[in-house]
Amino acid sequence: MKSREEQQHQSNIVAQFSKQAIPFAQVPGHYDAMQVLLEMSGVVKDDEVLDVACGPGMVACEFARYARQVTGVDITPAMIDQAQKRQREHNQTNLEWTVGEAVPLPYEDNRFSLVITRYSFHHLLSPEQALAEMVRVCRPGGRVLVADVAVAPETSAAYDRLEILRDPSHTHALTRDEFAALFRKSGLVKCRQSAYDVDIELEAQLVASFPNPGDEPIIRKMVTEDVGRNHLGINARKIDGQILYAVPIAVFVGQKG
Repeated sequence: MKSREEQQHQSNIVAQFSKQAIPFAQVPGHYDAMQVLLEMSGVVKDDEVLDVACGPGMVACEFARYARQVTGVDITPAMIDQAQKRQREHNQTNLEWTVGEAVPLPYEDNRFSLVITRYSFHHLLSPEQALAEMVRVCRPGGRVLVADVAVAPETSAAYDRLEILRDPSHTHALTRDEFAALFRKSGLVKCRQSAYDVDIELEAQLVASFPNPGDEPIIRKMVTEDVGRNHLGINARKIDGQILYAVPIAVFVGQKG
């Protein structure tokens, strides 16, 4: 049975991403580096893929172009609605969707040959349990891939403060060392990693976000004042009158023994 904290956090996630279901996919940076994920995962035509916390289906629909079957699971029904809409627009038939949790995943052991998730771990109370669940439902010899924010240790606390204001369902962005340790302890073998930055324009991101009343100007001030300082670790900069910043993403993949 879930604790009160877990229940409240789950409600926060559903509330936030019900609002973000449509605007989330309209932030240009969320399409970035898809090729990195495809290459790192080693996806092939016989793969049965699970996309955990699939959101509006951007990653799942892309992987469906290369795999035999893709299943997307997300706790937010509005996100699944958007994913199904995307599937119809792309005229894809090898996808299915589930409204469900990351911990526990609603699938039997050893079900999928490739298990992936993108941009989800910083919303979870226990990324360790989430990774363990991904490993559990992966077949022996299959791969598990996680792509998420990975900040420098010295900017971790400041970045978390910013993101909790912008998105109250944020918990903690793993540091690079924490991310690496998570995979070392996972039992996965042949682990590899890569990284990329997602460039985001501040105002576009705020349009797609739903902070608590009064917090938007604080967020804008925090990012704007970080130009040239980089205390947040996001390389905030002003270009042609716009504030841009870069979210550092790590990609880890390992094989289930």
